Amino acid sequence: QSTQWISNASMLTDDLYNPTLTMIYLPHLDYCLQKYGPDLTKISSELLEIDQVLENLVEFYQRKEAKIILLSEYGIAPVNIPVHLNRVLRKAGLLEVRVERGLELLDAGASKAFVVSDHQIAHVYINDPSVTEQVKEILKSVSGIELILDHDAQAEHHINHQRAGDLVLIARENCWFTYYFWLDDTKAPDYARMVDIHKKPGYDPVEMFMTSKLRAGYKLLRKKAGFRYVMDVIPLDATLIKGSHGRVDIPEKYYPVLITDENNPQIIIQPTEVYDVIWRHLFS
Repeated sequence: QSTQWISNASMLTDDLYNPTLTMIYLPHLDYCLQKYGPDLTKISSELLEIDQVLENLVEFYQRKEAKIILLSEYGIAPVNIPVHLNRVLRKAGLLEVRVERGLELLDAGASKAFVVSDHQIAHVYINDPSVTEQVKEILKSVSGIELILDHDAQAEHHINHQRAGDLVLIARENCWFTYYFWLDDTKAPDYARMVDIHKKPGYDPVEMFMTSKLRAGYKLLRKKAGFRYVMDVIPLDATLIKGSHGRVDIPEKYYPVLITDENNPQIIIQPTEVYDVIWRHLFS
């Protein structure tokens, strides 16, 4: 429904204001591909749904004689191994937690090092420079990590942003990084079982799952009845996730796509070249 709403809103906006450039984000496949991976037997209905939405959008803009670009935000590849980096640092005595109401919270300020994870990329922030080499050696022993990039190596990959981690990690094939830092699920923070993106020290795709529809329904009934409630219906099982992105060295069949009417002899382009494609469509 959110995808259809975005599509409808985009067409309405175009009719009202006739913008020069419209960028429309349709999130429909993002969710199912992360939940099930690129398994056509499980995402066929979503593919048909987005195909219908796109058909209506493309025909609408063709009638407006607009130049149309279809662009993937990223390509999602299959995964089946979650890697819990913060737990690794905690077991090594480098990550600290504080306890509130019997539950653990990551204490970034008190930690010598901690990780902010995002799909198959993770940023390691090191508060105590004296443990940098120790952190590197520990991470080298983690089988789910393919690359460990310090600031010099980040520059070679053109990702040496001033806010990047002291180390940037790239996952191995079939692996992805969680934010999990607790060692006992009974002590996991309350936000771990909720959709609460601003409290979690990293992306949590498991938010797309529920422990049970019955439990969620009970929580909604409490809400409608005016009782206090906590929507703690998110599981803590990271193995549920079957699709992720962030790695560069992936098979071409999982690459993002760029579709235009422009005659471009290049079969593969760099992500930064998308800017030039858009610019040419605007001013050619």
